[in-house]
Amino acid sequence: MNLAPVVNLQGSSLTIPDGLPGVFQTIAIMRQLVKQYKINQDIRQAAVCAIFMTPEKDQLSEVTAIFDYVRDNIRYVRDIAGVETIATPDKTLLCRVGDCDDQSVLCAAMFESVGYITRFVVAGYHYTGHLEHVYLQVFADGSWLDCDPTEQEPIGYSPPNPVTVYIENI
Repeated sequence: MNLAPVVNLQGSSLTIPDGLPGVFQTIAIMRQLVKQYKINQDIRQAAVCAIFMTPEKDQLSEVTAIFDYVRDNIRYVRDIAGVETIATPDKTLLCRVGDCDDQSVLCAAMFESVGYITRFVVAGYHYTGHLEHVYLQVFADGSWLDCDPTEQEPIGYSPPNPVTVYIENI
């Protein structure tokens, strides 16, 4: 039996508002984590290892390698029932588990650690104004590429038929 690595988890608790204000506050927290961790040695090392065998200066190959690494090596695990959690990217990398926000923050921090710009996309699929899933976009080769590491789909895929979409203004 394979067990996830045992990592000392610690954190803090915040109360965030319900609805759209809470979603926007969560995105702000995610962005702050990316800014903080894109300079983390472990995050940069993981990104450099992921892209090491790609052709030099081939942006699409580099972002694909990072995206594939997160998609293929971080297991999707939902948050605690009724509690929104956001893991720091180093903990997601160490534990190798996380939900959509954890995987998106890790992927964004890895992209940014090697020079790519990212932004978060939040989407809802049930009714207007309800946002329930987050993924990211990375800017490479002159365009924004969708990256949803929680789906076994290639870079460029985004979940179909959203009713509501919010793209982070960077």
